[in-house]
Amino acid sequence: MATVTASTPGALPTDLLKHRAVRKLLLIALAAAVLVPLANARWASGSWPDALTVDLTKPLGSASDWIIDNRDSHPLFLYGFGYVSNAVVISVRAVYLVLLGAGWAGVTALGALVAWRVAGVRLAVGTTAAFLACGLLGMWVPTMQTLALMVVAVLASVVVGVLLGLAAGLSRRMDKILRPVLDTMQVMPAYAYLLPVVLVFGMGVPAAVLATVVYAAPPMARLTALGLQGADKEVLEAVESLGTTARQRLLTARIPLARKELLLGLNQTIMMALSMAVIASVIGAAGLGDRVYQALASVDVGAALAAGIPIVLLAVVLDRVTGAAGAAADGAERPGRAGWAYALAGTVVVAVAGRLLGRVDWPDAWTLNIAEPVNRAVDWMTDHLYSGVPVIGGTADWAGHFTTWVLDPVRDGLQGLPWWSVLLIVATLAWLIGTWRTALTAVLAMAAIGVLGVWTPALDTLSQVLAAVAVTLVLGFATAVAAARSDRVERLLRPVLDVFQTMPQFVYLIPVVALFGVGRAPAAAAAVVYALPAVVRITTQGLRQVDPAAMESSRSLGATSWQQLRQVQLPLARPALLLAVNQGVVLVLAVVVIGGLVGGGALGYDTVFGLAQGDLATGLVAGAAIVCLGLMLDRVTQPTERRPGKGA
Repeated sequence: MATVTASTPGALPTDLLKHRAVRKLLLIALAAAVLVPLANARWASGSWPDALTVDLTKPLGSASDWIIDNRDSHPLFLYGFGYVSNAVVISVRAVYLVLLGAGWAGVTALGALVAWRVAGVRLAVGTTAAFLACGLLGMWVPTMQTLALMVVAVLASVVVGVLLGLAAGLSRRMDKILRPVLDTMQVMPAYAYLLPVVLVFGMGVPAAVLATVVYAAPPMARLTALGLQGADKEVLEAVESLGTTARQRLLTARIPLARKELLLGLNQTIMMALSMAVIASVIGAAGLGDRVYQALASVDVGAALAAGIPIVLLAVVLDRVTGAAGAAADGAERPGRAGWAYALAGTVVVAVAGRLLGRVDWPDAWTLNIAEPVNRAVDWMTDHLYSGVPVIGGTADWAGHFTTWVLDPVRDGLQGLPWWSVLLIVATLAWLIGTWRTALTAVLAMAAIGVLGVWTPALDTLSQVLAAVAVTLVLGFATAVAAARSDRVERLLRPVLDVFQTMPQFVYLIPVVALFGVGRAPAAAAAVVYALPAVVRITTQGLRQVDPAAMESSRSLGATSWQQLRQVQLPLARPALLLAVNQGVVLVLAVVVIGGLVGGGALGYDTVFGLAQGDLATGLVAGAAIVCLGLMLDRVTQPTERRPGKGA
């Protein structure tokens, strides 16, 4: 006869206590029961206590003044940073002069021939059309300025990234040291890099290039290390048995085996460098980004679009060419040396012919002015679509409703919470999804925001991120489910997602300003559009990779399509869904911060103000708070695998 064990009334069932999540919640509740009354009695509830705030205005102001006063005289700047700055300026100027010397025909021919040798005729035609479009829009010179900065920044990023990747890939100790540094750099929004380099190098090209290198080098380092660590052990053992040295094994085995990862790293570095080179226009980098920035500052949507289109075309061309080079690493036929020689010779012939015919500069007669018709279209939209549209309302009405019904309540709710409750929520979420180390990191990052004295604007930024992430996930998951269940939908979405995923962050501000004006809602809308492609791609891939045997088994049991999705696909695709949430949060934060340029306010505005006014105390504190917010959000949404034998 079965024995029934009586449980004490009010006690938790033994089976329930076996769940790790329940034990974590109980420990958090116990800690909160002890610590919250103490914290409340010592510092009271409400916003972050002033007693726990450190005022960095005076020391940062003193440091800023010292740097500015000694930038032209101190040996550190004259013989250290000065040489770096001069080398960057000379390099960018040399590349720019070469591009101008080759003329529009030579540069177009070079791009087309490289695309042809790497990926074939189709991409060569597309590359030619992209460069010609840059000229037709009257943006040839800004395009060359951006390309010159890009060439130098990408080369420097690749060198730095490969060196760091070699160190991490060949040494476990260096890998452990570099991993948290690269993690932090990867979650930092691009804007956070700008003020420190401006302080040291001043406004201009050197600061833009170095900020781009810091932003673009981590993916190269990560993928280089990944490729070296994942090299085939049997091949390495075979090479070692031949008596080769460590250097020979690296050059003849490890690096060739990691070729695919290296080319993928190059692709990611190029795309991130282009994105950052455009954003760096706010610190004096000339080129397409500067045209977009100036146009947005005057709300000239037509001029912003004229400069934004070449940015998108450059991004698409660079992504396709480097992606094709990476695909060649899988065994596809690669162009031989003779082919490259012919391509180079063809470029030289076209460039010389252009100079002899006096066609170096793009002819003014071949330009199209799209700014005026675009601005007329925007004016028409303002008059007819902003408000007063029957039934659905106008775009301004949508933005106003989203601000009133979503952004304001979320912001007021977060700012109305006691400071200790925010830390408690962060600790609970981070520990449930990760380990106690994850929770500690997230709590310390959030507490650092309070210590810096920007608790209230940080919660404002957090409210925009949460609202935008919610919209992104609803749209992204719904779209991904449709794409995962229909090959036709997936094929239709692929080119759209490709274009959206290659567009730099700055470009997303142009259409939202045209549709919604300025404010927090447009900043959130730009963030949604920017993060949506990554969420859709990751979720679609996760749903499509669910074990077909599990799907067939559920189908044989009579499960409906909805039941299969809810009970089979979504649970089995949980890692991909969590990764999609993590990437969505990080990408949304990056654009919400840039939204300070179009009225997003909060930390983004403080960063913009600090850059514009050279106010280190305001800008650097806001940048540090953005980094802490990004680190906290990354830890709260990034599942951490438990190591065997280690406690959670």
